[in-house]
Amino acid sequence: MKTVISLVVLLLAVALGVVGAQYLGTSDLSRYGEVIFRYGGTDYRSNLPQVALLVLVSLLVLWLLWSLIAAPFRAWGRYRRKQGRARLIEGMQAYEHGHWQRAEKLFDGAAQDEEVTGVALAGAARAARARGENGVAEGYLQRMGAVDATGAALLRAEQQLSDGLPVDAINTLDAANVQPLPPRGLWLRGQALEQAGRSQEAFGQLGALRQSKVLPADELVQTEKRLAWFALVEAPDVNALAAQWDATPKALRNDPEVLMAYANSAAALGWDEPALQAVEQALDQSWSELLVWTYGDLPSERWATREANLVRWRRDHPHSPALLLALAHAQLAQGRHDDAETLLHEAIAAGAGAPAWELLGSSYQQRGETTLAAQSLANALHVHHGRDSVALVRPEPTLARATVEEQPIAVQPPVYDAGEIRDENGFPRT
Repeated sequence: MKTVISLVVLLLAVALGVVGAQYLGTSDLSRYGEVIFRYGGTDYRSNLPQVALLVLVSLLVLWLLWSLIAAPFRAWGRYRRKQGRARLIEGMQAYEHGHWQRAEKLFDGAAQDEEVTGVALAGAARAARARGENGVAEGYLQRMGAVDATGAALLRAEQQLSDGLPVDAINTLDAANVQPLPPRGLWLRGQALEQAGRSQEAFGQLGALRQSKVLPADELVQTEKRLAWFALVEAPDVNALAAQWDATPKALRNDPEVLMAYANSAAALGWDEPALQAVEQALDQSWSELLVWTYGDLPSERWATREANLVRWRRDHPHSPALLLALAHAQLAQGRHDDAETLLHEAIAAGAGAPAWELLGSSYQQRGETTLAAQSLANALHVHHGRDSVALVRPEPTLARATVEEQPIAVQPPVYDAGEIRDENGFPRT
């Protein structure tokens, strides 16, 4: 295409030169001024239009000469670029097919084209790492850093994450020469923060991730939920927990799993009242089996109030296994074993599963009925492993038996006949 354009420009210039020469030859141009050029004691005279045309023709000739001289070099450059792109494409195909060594060689060859050096070196580093040559891959990354520092940092951080080195990945991405991070860099840094146990920092980065649209909407929602859960669980004190809860979006506050994490963390930090109130408000708005079990299992006190709330919710959800289990837990905590055991049997019938059997076994153990406790715990294991439970069998009471004392046998002395003659053993002699 460039050759055609150059030919068109050349033809137009020739046409303009011919027309200009004809015009200059038939017109009196002295009125336009005279140009005198002195060289070696000789004066050269001409009018201004002729000088202008001569300069234009000279420039055109120089341009043509330069084009002719540079044409082979341009052709060679186009050939190298074409070969580089061909190697890049073949390398990508070889990498996708699992030919790691061939892909690495093709990528290394394609890196000679300056326009695709960064992409080619990234492919070579991935291929070298795929065949276990981490040192070779690092060499490619160092070469890549000279032409594309951001791309090299992203690839190095990705490899450090796969090696279980999140802190190193964070340091790589926090380098000054790769700021500001592109969308993929923000995503990798969020993963590194999460793996390093710094979920609160990762949660604070979600706004930038949302604006960059690097993740699909569904995956972003799941990531936000997961980070909120970890941030609440990892809160070191009450102040940090309260700040994190305030920063949690309202939609996530109503999520049962996130709310459960908040309630458990608050109870563990001795912040019982806010934990119970948050769960109560959520259950009043929307029913959740997970939350009602969490409400009954929280280690805080206020059992009577909790039992009253559970009884109130039971009117609307009479067959909820989690509610029956939570209510039984509240009654056991108040020492009402008979009422709790009745509810636990109802919960088992409703499908509460292994937790109900475990709680029932604990109740029997506290009452000293070890046989029933052992049977209940065995049923919990059966249900946990997907087997059917076995009906409980209460042992028969031990009957009191009177001990018969052995009476000594009275031995009657032998009666001897005075006329009988007996031997030394007392037997009669015949």
